[in-house]
Amino acid sequence: MLSDKFEELEEKRKRARLGGGEARIKKQHDQGKYTARERIERLLDPGSFVEIDEFVEHRCYDFGMEDKKIPGDGVITGYGTIDGRKVFVFSQDFTVFGGSLSEMYGLKICKVMDLAMEVGAPVIGLNDGAGARVQEGVRALASYAWVFHRNILASGVIPQISAIMGPCAGGAVYSPALTDFILMVKDTSYMFITGPEVIKTVTGEVVDFEQLGGALKHNSVSGVASFMSEDEEHCFQQIRKLLSFIPSNNMEDPPRVETGHAPDDVDMSIDEVVPAEPNKPYDMRDVITRVVDNGDFFEVHEHWAKNIVVGFARMDGRSVGIVGNQPAHLAGTLDIDASDKCARFVRFCDAFNIPLITFMDVPGYLPGTQQEWGGIIRHGAKILYAFSEATVPKITVITRKAYGGAYDVMSSKHIGADLVFAWPTAEIAVMGPDGAINIIFRKEIKAAEDKEKKRKELVAEYRKKFANPYVAAQLGYIDKVILPHETRPLICRGLDMLETKRLTRPPKKHGNIPL
Repeated sequence: MLSDKFEELEEKRKRARLGGGEARIKKQHDQGKYTARERIERLLDPGSFVEIDEFVEHRCYDFGMEDKKIPGDGVITGYGTIDGRKVFVFSQDFTVFGGSLSEMYGLKICKVMDLAMEVGAPVIGLNDGAGARVQEGVRALASYAWVFHRNILASGVIPQISAIMGPCAGGAVYSPALTDFILMVKDTSYMFITGPEVIKTVTGEVVDFEQLGGALKHNSVSGVASFMSEDEEHCFQQIRKLLSFIPSNNMEDPPRVETGHAPDDVDMSIDEVVPAEPNKPYDMRDVITRVVDNGDFFEVHEHWAKNIVVGFARMDGRSVGIVGNQPAHLAGTLDIDASDKCARFVRFCDAFNIPLITFMDVPGYLPGTQQEWGGIIRHGAKILYAFSEATVPKITVITRKAYGGAYDVMSSKHIGADLVFAWPTAEIAVMGPDGAINIIFRKEIKAAEDKEKKRKELVAEYRKKFANPYVAAQLGYIDKVILPHETRPLICRGLDMLETKRLTRPPKKHGNIPL
């Protein structure tokens, strides 16, 4: 009878929805974690999820696996919407074989990634798995590699977001590492190549999961993670907000929304942010939040490489990528980590048609043997490469220091910035006044009776003559010297003007960024 067939389908669906069973679902909840299906329900718009490959099972017949088949095989895949926009999603189910990846499991992920590429929509991976399924051997490894290959093909074509909701170890870490953004949930997620036991055996180091690869470590020390989430609900909120700033694919523009903040609606307190004393620190975020729509700045890599600030905001409703040196940390100098952080963010924005706004206050590169031996030359060149390569609209605001090579690389006019504004507090020179007079006037200082008095006089003279924006403005390297409160309306108008910007590069397969 027809009703029997309908009942059979309902039974199969019920079995698939149970995953690894009630006991394992309870254990998941006891650990403060949602199940794979619950995560999808909370992330996507209500009722929008369409599951595919619901009844896929593994095809392993070794080690008694023929008697251990569960519909779905440990990963939930499909598509739905977030704020009405189409997305594809896969959610690893830790209740089924510990979320370990099998051949068929990997092929399910490949299928949604292929569909996402074909229709031009983001892919979101909710990761909670124990790595490759040991019982399947090389077939599991092959499936991982198929996923990695698709991550690479999709890079720069569709946004890829990885949320780490539980364990992610061994080969499992490479798929998230290839995606655009990684979110990690505090206390319940961790990532590492080799676990604590292996490390103890090989190196003698004693370390636990959290110290080795927890959310805090990867957000503040390694820079592997882009965001740290307080809990899973917060993680879903962050994903939704992140997606609101970026387009569905590289052929579209980012969403433009009505924010209710007019371009000429200015926060006059911005005039007081930069101190009169050139060596006194301030928080660049105090500048950014006074310029962007409604002060809403969505920071990326907030806890890592704090001497540079990157993130998303809106200007007159347009999505923009913000880059700013941070005088409140290491005086805003550029170091190895800041270079990597900045370059990666700039390249993402360029890949997805997001204009770049740069706030410059940089005294130079961080000196020291550890920086030099660690390859600051190579890493620092990444910023130069990324900004110079970018073809999106680029607007730069020099708030204070702009010294030496660091001035050049921070989206200066010379490497392709479309508009460069400078505040009256801007200081643009090869180096700071103190260092400059030691070189230029070494003999005069040495010959002076009162060396300290002579030094102060020369520093004041140099600062008056060169530590200002006007020499650069006379040469056309600064398009306009502006008052701080003029920044917001001029950026908004600049983005209007640059809306139809078209820039082509010489034909080539790809460049060779100094990785």
